[in-house]
Amino acid sequence: MRLHTDASKMSLNGRVAVVTGASRGVGKGVALGLGEAGATVYVTGRSLRPTDDPRGSLNETVAEIAALGGSGVAVRCDHADDAQVAAVFDRVRAEQGRLDILVNNVMSTPQRGNLPPGKQSQWDLHPFWEVPVAIWDAFHTVGLRSHYVASAFAAPLMIATRGGLIVCISAPGALRYVGNIAYGVGKAGIEKLVSDMAEELRPYQVAAVSLWPGFIRTEDVIAQPDVYPDLSGTRSPRFTGRAIASLAMDPRLMERTGQRLKSSDLAAEYGFADVEGPAER
Repeated sequence: MRLHTDASKMSLNGRVAVVTGASRGVGKGVALGLGEAGATVYVTGRSLRPTDDPRGSLNETVAEIAALGGSGVAVRCDHADDAQVAAVFDRVRAEQGRLDILVNNVMSTPQRGNLPPGKQSQWDLHPFWEVPVAIWDAFHTVGLRSHYVASAFAAPLMIATRGGLIVCISAPGALRYVGNIAYGVGKAGIEKLVSDMAEELRPYQVAAVSLWPGFIRTEDVIAQPDVYPDLSGTRSPRFTGRAIASLAMDPRLMERTGQRLKSSDLAAEYGFADVEGPAER
């Protein structure tokens, strides 16, 4: 029997987290879920202020964490630049002296205005021989590679305290064809990254897992009713955050290391709920 707990009663007080790509979408939801549970959450991304991107910004994420009673720190970072990524973890070391949770969420997703002619969404990027090679680079540079780089900088902080959790956000595209080969290969690579990191981190009591959030009502999903006409059965972004918060609280966390997990399964095991029903358009 695993630990079952209400998300509203959990506490991650004293824990420090880094969530990459947290200006909006799943990353923002993860940051909110960890913040409401009491963690100090460093959020990274390129959009620091609302004027940087109307879809969301780090400062807005931090403000929402504060409204939930939590503590957030916005750190502008281009995850294609290793020096900027290193600086994030140097700052965490200097200001907190520890790191307990890293959530690798950041990825570069082609937007509708930047897609090749005739393509309506990232899922239309096929056949692969008709898709610009730059699409591959976009998914793998800020995606699989950035997950590896952030984990490499985070690991020494966690090893120093002999404990921690690295979560890499993944999806079913890791195992089945979803209409975009570059995306699918990137997600498959994340699964292998997690599996191998778990082996090397296990002696230090640091867990590494992949997490499938499910169909999430991100800002981009809600803004595209022609692509996503049916939001029934979807989850809010914070649902993923509550899944990770619950996982981080589990005293048997190390039994999970190397595994592929689903937020919906964790909700059934830990007993947390979502924050709202499907959003109306």
